[in-house]
Amino acid sequence: MDWNGKPYHSLDWEMRCQFGRKLYKLSLDGGMSCPNRDGTVGFGGCIFCSEGGSGDFAVPRCSSLDAQIDEAKKRIDGKLSSKDRGAYIAYFQSYTNTYAPVPYLSDLFCQAVSHPQIMALSIGTRPDCLEPEKICLLEQLNHRKPVWIELGLQTIHEPTAQLIRRGYDLSVFEDALGRLKKAGLTVIVHVILGLPGETKKQMLETIDYLAQKPIDGIKLQLLHILKGTDLAALYQSDPFPVFSMEDYIEFVIDCVEHLPPDITIHRLTGDGPKSLLIAPLWSGNKRLVLNTLHRRFKERQSWQGKYFHPAPPLLHTK
Repeated sequence: MDWNGKPYHSLDWEMRCQFGRKLYKLSLDGGMSCPNRDGTVGFGGCIFCSEGGSGDFAVPRCSSLDAQIDEAKKRIDGKLSSKDRGAYIAYFQSYTNTYAPVPYLSDLFCQAVSHPQIMALSIGTRPDCLEPEKICLLEQLNHRKPVWIELGLQTIHEPTAQLIRRGYDLSVFEDALGRLKKAGLTVIVHVILGLPGETKKQMLETIDYLAQKPIDGIKLQLLHILKGTDLAALYQSDPFPVFSMEDYIEFVIDCVEHLPPDITIHRLTGDGPKSLLIAPLWSGNKRLVLNTLHRRFKERQSWQGKYFHPAPPLLHTK
């Protein structure tokens, strides 16, 4: 059995279950900063974060949100067949997208969910920027259209969290996750594989920790070293090992096998802007990486016994 042609619970499969079709993300800029940049928590952001606040592929802000959405659609519609166009996820990706007063967030997100071609709202943020009144707003929006909250955890290990300047304790993540789930929101967690100093055992401990939590989805992100980041300065002054493609592919399959099959896999590798990418350079060929990954999944005999489950029936919801 598989999930829409992939040997794991893929995002494509989940979207077809929820919406009856594949949706395409429009990466948007909500015009916010980050408490880890402006001095509230720290300066400079996390050491891996680019000047674009991890939103290097987001469409820059323009005259209105509708105009930004239209520009984002132009970027991807040329790659899609006519039947695949017209249904999108508004993905607020740059910086911390709940780091603003509630009236500002309400106006911004209400505009997004009011757009007739936006089927869902995905918001990238930090767990220390989710005050009760903001979660209340997100809960109300979730009654209009599905709202996904993406939290950048990256690791459960405190020494690594301090090294990357994450700026909050694990207990903050646990508190925010509990309150988000109580409000009925979908939660997706970001994990970075290959952070400096972490062993594979430690990385799998982060995966095992999340496997026991009530999360709905996960993004497994290969560490990218990008020009202009503090991580790049660290890598150049004191080089640390990075994954080879073969090693990463084998390891990311290990990670998926540690997760329960009801957790949606939103990402298995990711890709940084080629103009900024220092290492690992092989990650720039995303198609090759993903094709090799899917082939390797099917080749591993342990996969069928440990993780294959009958795919659930498609349930189309409005």
